[in-house]
Amino acid sequence: MEELIAKIKLLGKQAANLSNQSLEVSKVNRKQGLDLMRQARDAGNQCQALIQELKRLQAS
Repeated sequence: MEELIAKIKLLGKQAANLSNQSLEVSKVNRKQGLDLMRQARDAGNQCQALIQELKRLQAS
């Protein structure tokens, strides 16, 4: 369970970093900014899925 929590934290930080990078890069290169935002969204979705799994494990 500790490994799952660590992965959730890592993905959350990754999503935030990618989102911030996207904002900066999109000022210069819109296509690359959109690509970074898509990566941020994917990391956020993975993070949410792991959070749901953690909740399920804690409930049982």
